[in-house]
Amino acid sequence: MNFLKSLETSASGLYAQRKRMDIIASNLANIETTRTEKGGPYRRKMVVMKTKEMDQDFDKMFNDSVKGVQIEDIVEDQAPFNKVYNPSHPDADSDGYLYKPNVHLIVETTNMLMAKRAFEANIAAIKATRQMVIKALEIGR
Repeated sequence: MNFLKSLETSASGLYAQRKRMDIIASNLANIETTRTEKGGPYRRKMVVMKTKEMDQDFDKMFNDSVKGVQIEDIVEDQAPFNKVYNPSHPDADSDGYLYKPNVHLIVETTNMLMAKRAFEANIAAIKATRQMVIKALEIGR
């Protein structure tokens, strides 16, 4: 077993989940932002992940198929904004409606918990790999 490949895979998962948690935190921080630099309310962001490219050689692909994860892109959610009647708000339209970000607290909280659990799973995998290396070194003595 290639211990370094295992650590590299877990490290890529840690990085991806940390970045995902950063984006979710940004979404939560802007849950009430009705005016951005682009104009209009804040638009929810999402992280798109994919597996790292695999080797084309079948023998290598069969023996070294573990590659990890990488962030492909950070995209904006195109879901419609939340429309609230609030004619006294300075960002309300001529009909008195205020467009609020398309960020939902329950969705973001759930996504944060999932990212946290995935992050913890990668840490557990690194700790398990570390223990295997220590045991292998003890056997070699």
